[in-house]
Amino acid sequence: MVLYYDGASRVRLLWAFAALRSKQRRHNSLHEGTLAGVFFSYSHADEALRDQLEKQLSMLKRQGVIDTWHDRRIGAGQEIAQAIDEQINRDDIILLLVSADFLASDYCYDIEVKRAMERHETGEAIVIPVILRACDWHHAPFGKLNAVPRDGRPITQWADIDEAFLKVAKAVREAAARLNKAMLSQATAMGAPNTFQPAPRAAEGPRSSNLRLAKSFTQRDKDRFLAEAFEFMARFFENSLAELADRNPGIEGAFRRVDANRFFVTVYRDGKDIAKATIYMGGDSFGGGINYVQGHTTASNTINESLSIAADDQTIYLTAMGMMHYGVQKERKISHEGAAKLYWENLIRPLQEGL
Repeated sequence: MVLYYDGASRVRLLWAFAALRSKQRRHNSLHEGTLAGVFFSYSHADEALRDQLEKQLSMLKRQGVIDTWHDRRIGAGQEIAQAIDEQINRDDIILLLVSADFLASDYCYDIEVKRAMERHETGEAIVIPVILRACDWHHAPFGKLNAVPRDGRPITQWADIDEAFLKVAKAVREAAARLNKAMLSQATAMGAPNTFQPAPRAAEGPRSSNLRLAKSFTQRDKDRFLAEAFEFMARFFENSLAELADRNPGIEGAFRRVDANRFFVTVYRDGKDIAKATIYMGGDSFGGGINYVQGHTTASNTINESLSIAADDQTIYLTAMGMMHYGVQKERKISHEGAAKLYWENLIRPLQEGL
């Protein structure tokens, strides 16, 4: 008898076979011990952020708690789709690195997310959504899961990106501990010795951990980063002014968007304006960054502080000129939220100091 399978049926059969092999490996690991495999599902547009996260996971790798894998580990001549399928069906923890680019990727969303959630629902793997950049992720299949960092706050909105990635690393450590605890419980129930200790799984082959390569960023990448930083800052100021008024009787805040590249902010006490500022993007005289001016102006030839776009071999960031913040190092790498907080301090500090 000859059996014929269409493409979809064949994929389901391959996944079922992979799931069977995964269960067998879990059974064997009850006696042999194994470290947790971590799979990165991500858009290549977020590769720089993925690299930063992997660096933050270095201690877990050194301790033999986890091993990590992503598609850049695929060797020359290997079939890409097959390699990804094998790994996503093998690893114990699947990190979904979520951004607008990730949601827009048909491969990430329709294939990797689908398979990840299937394994999560059957208890074969733990899926952790890691929110890299602001996007409409709550309605995705993984929207019901507890995302990291805390409350699903996007990584790029943290003033200190290292702190945000540290919270992700702690979540991965906790997930690995849960896996080991579950495996130990199963081993005990099956009569395995209580001396079970996790041990490194067999390596696929010797390799270096020094695999980071320099990245380059186009002007389009930098322009998009700057525009996203400016929009985040506008929302930050509008919300902060509203909260400032709610918490302080007699205080009112006014936010006015002048155009796509400029907004005014004003703080009133008992109807009298006590603080005013203009924040605008552009202005060829100051490098075309995001500029802060005390008072309201539609001119683009004056500043009190300026943030410029910069990049190293791994990521894009902002740097401050330091005109109003003498303690701020010019080489400091500033995120979207860090920039917004810096300019908010310009506005609020004189009021707090009673000037």
